[in-house]
Amino acid sequence: MTLGPALGRRMVAEGLGSAFLLALVVGSGIMAERLAGGNVALALLANAIATGAGLAALILTFGAVSGAHFNPLVSLSAAWQGQLPTAQVLPYIAAQLTGAFAGVMAAHAMFDLPLLSASLHVRTGPSQWWSEFVASFGLLGVIIGCSRSRPGATPFAVAAYITAAYWFTGSTSFANPALTLARAASATFAGIRPADAPAFILAQLAGAGAATLLFRWLYRTVPDAASS
Repeated sequence: MTLGPALGRRMVAEGLGSAFLLALVVGSGIMAERLAGGNVALALLANAIATGAGLAALILTFGAVSGAHFNPLVSLSAAWQGQLPTAQVLPYIAAQLTGAFAGVMAAHAMFDLPLLSASLHVRTGPSQWWSEFVASFGLLGVIIGCSRSRPGATPFAVAAYITAAYWFTGSTSFANPALTLARAASATFAGIRPADAPAFILAQLAGAGAATLLFRWLYRTVPDAASS
């Protein structure tokens, strides 16, 4: 597929936004762990606040260009709803994946760590997989619901949800396949063991699919709300 100027700009926005998102998640996790003095709760709180605040800024910055998906789940859901041409789904996901790994490398470089290193952080088991289903379901529900009812509030609602989901899910809410794969290459506070990533991604896809199906039905009577 030939990339036109418009699609090229969207892919750059998705790649750059994804890179900054991963730099936020991983970098704030490293800083939080170093400064928390072994207090894991304090480190997680700092990591969550930094991620949520940065995510709101990124969505506001790139939303007008690409929709600020930064997440294959969001792109797939948008295509299902007819909001993103199916031919653009793979370019979006490719940009998100490329940006995600670039963001991990950028974060590692800022803290004088190897650019990529396999994580040893075990995250597996039914409770973790269920957490990822719930986290992804909630994220897509917030995005669909807010974009159709209060679109201007969507960046803040998404950021608030992610900040909260760090705490109410047992997995600390990855809810993003590109982020999951990239964090598998980070042997830091935010990492996930590579062997655990596939099950996380399957749970995320299931949660996002269920949310898209349900929330399309819930909001079928207000199809024009997003343009109001």
